[in-house]
Amino acid sequence: MGENIYIFMVIALGILAVTDLVVGVSNDAVNFLNSALGSKAISFRTIMIVASIGIAFGAMSSSGMMEVARKGIFNPSEFVFAEIIIIFMAVMITDVLLLDFFNTLGMPTSTTVSIVFELLGAAVAIALIKVAADGGGMEALGGYINTEKATEIILGILLSVAIAFTIGAIVQFLSRILISFNFKTQPKWVGSVFGGLAITAIIYFILVKGLKSAAIFSGALLEFVALQPELFIVINFFLWSLVSLILTSYFKINIYRIIITLGTFALAMAFAGNDLVNFIGVPIAALQSFQAWQESGIAAEMYSMQGLSAAVQTPTYLLLASGIIMILTLWFSTKARYVTETEINLAREGEGEERFQPNFLSRQIVKFSIRAFDSLGEVFPNSFKSKVNKRLEKPMVYIPKGKQHEQPAFDMVRASVNLMVASVLISIATSMRLPLSTTYVTFMVAMGTSLADRAWGAESAVYRVAGVLNVIGGWFFTAICAFVSAATIAYLIHQFGLVAIILLLVFAAVLLLRNYLSHNRKNREYKVEDILRKAESSSIQGVIEESATTIANVVNRSNTIYTGAINGLAKHNLDNLKKNNKGVVKLSKEIDNLKDNVFYFIKNLDDASVGGASNFYITLLSVLQDLAQSLEYISKLSHTHVINNHKKLKYNQIKELKHLDQELEELLGNTSTTFEDRSFGRIVGMLNTKDHYLDLISQKMEKQVARTRTEESSPKNTTLYFSILTETKDIIKTIMKLLELYYIEHDSSIEPARVAKKEL
Repeated sequence: MGENIYIFMVIALGILAVTDLVVGVSNDAVNFLNSALGSKAISFRTIMIVASIGIAFGAMSSSGMMEVARKGIFNPSEFVFAEIIIIFMAVMITDVLLLDFFNTLGMPTSTTVSIVFELLGAAVAIALIKVAADGGGMEALGGYINTEKATEIILGILLSVAIAFTIGAIVQFLSRILISFNFKTQPKWVGSVFGGLAITAIIYFILVKGLKSAAIFSGALLEFVALQPELFIVINFFLWSLVSLILTSYFKINIYRIIITLGTFALAMAFAGNDLVNFIGVPIAALQSFQAWQESGIAAEMYSMQGLSAAVQTPTYLLLASGIIMILTLWFSTKARYVTETEINLAREGEGEERFQPNFLSRQIVKFSIRAFDSLGEVFPNSFKSKVNKRLEKPMVYIPKGKQHEQPAFDMVRASVNLMVASVLISIATSMRLPLSTTYVTFMVAMGTSLADRAWGAESAVYRVAGVLNVIGGWFFTAICAFVSAATIAYLIHQFGLVAIILLLVFAAVLLLRNYLSHNRKNREYKVEDILRKAESSSIQGVIEESATTIANVVNRSNTIYTGAINGLAKHNLDNLKKNNKGVVKLSKEIDNLKDNVFYFIKNLDDASVGGASNFYITLLSVLQDLAQSLEYISKLSHTHVINNHKKLKYNQIKELKHLDQELEELLGNTSTTFEDRSFGRIVGMLNTKDHYLDLISQKMEKQVARTRTEESSPKNTTLYFSILTETKDIIKTIMKLLELYYIEHDSSIEPARVAKKEL
């Protein structure tokens, strides 16, 4: 390869570095934002400003970690420049695509694991090519790979999962015993002691150890900390405990807000200091290798990369530029918010909408855990268990009307522990220059504190455990996929050179653009469609008014789904039918979520409205569920017919279904408008059209019976057509039930309501 191709590769690596920073921060930002966001201790703007400052400090102090990308996984001296640059190119292409894939799914993964296994996979691929060319065996592979260091890194990452979960659970349990859930009513000294411990831990492990390479502190202070760490910790503990006591007693400042703010800064700084290597370490190593090769005057195929084994200071301007890109991504990335929801949802207090479905393994783990805790509980005396249970008892909190969605996912005590423990663990690894996974640590700490806090109750445990298993499974997938993909790409570049590089870069660009456009489209569709809102009113009249908006939403979407099924079936368009299926499944799930919320809905009702409001709302949800089930059956039946390549419907059948769709569109459109505009006076007239629509269905059934007796030759078409007509009839009856229910409850005159009911 000529020099021009290496210049092109270095430029491409620079562009990939910027892209990797964006997709990497979008995934890793949740690690330091989630505790503050989930607890709602401080405003979103304040959270972002504090995190941005933390990233800036961390980025400027991360130079030492760059050695991992140069010599952590393989032995540079065994490779020449022409091979090293291929390894680096394969790693960066794989990393960008892999992280963007997880961002699109909204799943947190480990940027550290991805970079380690990508380096390992690409290096192994090139090493195998060299070994094969030299006629050696597999035993020769050990000379190319830094097996000792690679094993140390991988074991460290895996151990961090168990360590983070265990320490998080223990610290949270002890903290909750000390503070309880009524932390606002505890004596001032309790919060002061906790504040002293938390702030001391953060100050020591982050501001001193994490930033010692940034030359911010004097040599005397660093020497004192290094020689007498115990004394430094004791002094800090008493100092910050005293400061905490003064702030809480005299200035009435919530010490937990201070801990969360400081912890967010600390964790953001630790993230940047530890994870910046994952995004720019490889491109910087490639640039330094290119510069060294150019100065040598030796052919790329002959120039040994022994120089990569030596420590090289990363230019400050590159660290500063990287920090700026990370901060901008933090502020403007919508995918970062999507990934954030996953961890907060799994760690939140109480029941609600669950993203993950239980599986066999999650059920068995929960069953085994219940038995294990029951057996363990028998060891301790009842008096001890009673005292512990009293400290862990959660107070009943009144949630004002309309404020349900604004409630924090967990309290400030748990958020403080999350940040304190995660900051300590990550800072230790950073100071030791070990690429520990910030994602693994922060996620598992959050899960450990959730378990200790009894956030995973009997109603939610199987869902939460299933979610954790899904996330951990994704981590293993990350490792396997990173290794295989990087090895494959390295082989392709080695074999096909510039052509492979260009094609791979184009493929990566197209895939990234496609995912970006798809994500934006989903966001727009979500905003336009809007999700069904839970009823929050406490009176019967309020529930009726609120439900009108829900009904209009459901009916309007039902109209779209029914038309989509008929059009997709008429055109035999499988893609449209797939999209339609997703729409009806989403609608059904949202209605199921409303039904799951009935418990909390009834709890929120006024005493005078309990009977009427609860009966009305439960019946309403049942009717909406019937509507969704009919639509789901039609949609799935149409999709199955087309995907199995059955005969297309005949012209007359399609024509009649189109006519039926138009008639139903008018009914559903009028119904939606009635509830949107609250023009309930139209309901009586609409109820009188019931016979018209049912007669229409009967006529079309008679025509199909006649066709079946004479010209119809497809049993599948006949079954499909009759099924659609039958379900459409059910839809019409359901809409009429909906109108009747609303008319009866909304109308102030009892007698007209009974007349309307009799007419139905």
